[in-house]
Amino acid sequence: MIGKIIKGIAGFYYVQVAESGVYECKAKGAFRKDKIKPLVGDDVEIDVISEDEKTGNVISILPRKSELIRPAVANVDQALLIFATKNPEPNLNLLDRFLCMMEEQQLPIVICFNKDDLADEDFTSNMRSTYEPAGYKMIFTSAKHEAGIDQIKSILKGKTTTVAGPSGVGKSTIVNLLTEGQSMETGEVSEKIGRGKHTTRHSELLYIGEDSYIMDTPGFSSLFVPKVEAVDLYTLFPEFIEPAANCRFTGCAHNKEPDCGVKAAVEAGEIAASRYENYLQIYSEMIEQQNNKYR
Repeated sequence: MIGKIIKGIAGFYYVQVAESGVYECKAKGAFRKDKIKPLVGDDVEIDVISEDEKTGNVISILPRKSELIRPAVANVDQALLIFATKNPEPNLNLLDRFLCMMEEQQLPIVICFNKDDLADEDFTSNMRSTYEPAGYKMIFTSAKHEAGIDQIKSILKGKTTTVAGPSGVGKSTIVNLLTEGQSMETGEVSEKIGRGKHTTRHSELLYIGEDSYIMDTPGFSSLFVPKVEAVDLYTLFPEFIEPAANCRFTGCAHNKEPDCGVKAAVEAGEIAASRYENYLQIYSEMIEQQNNKYR
């Protein structure tokens, strides 16, 4: 029997089989011996132990078309990154790190700014001019007023999408609207610290329509440093790639070098200053990490 792992908790895998329901399964011991771990999103073959109790064993994992490291999920088609326009204020440095993370894993990305009812036109225009030149799709929603949810649904149709973003931005509320309430409890933003309480504690694949799933993942607050070489960091900023071809020096860090195509594009307003500043910060951290490695 073939199904899809929709949730994994404490060594148990919950496998959804079309027209048969969800089975609670353990993984075959051979997986541990071969150091293979089933992932949420995996298409698997199961042996049914009890049809009445809906239990079984995962006996094989079908070939994966993709595999993400963080979050650790399989067979994902795209990422939906959700931030708020306000409450909490959007941390664009964190957003750019998210984008680098997904670019590094070669995953198409959609950026969603929730709480659009709290934003003014200047904010919306600024965000569009910052991220659309990098080729990212942009959606502005208000989960509170259920605005923009149909637009998200159309983008998710026929795909498996991982949903990520910091806590308190309305991520779980949006997921609840998309899944018509089959999802997680929603949390309140902590007024004291200005960010949300973590309400999602495990990765879970949620069915939203024919061949359409979303993966709700735990809220992130830690800062991501890419695994590429520092000299290649610019390749994770798509709008940097074309101007970088105009740099005088091969291996240009786009920092203090003269005749730098990327810096010229920033000065011309073709690359947002915030994107360039965040690039420099991440680059500096990567160099420091690299130097510490060889001390």
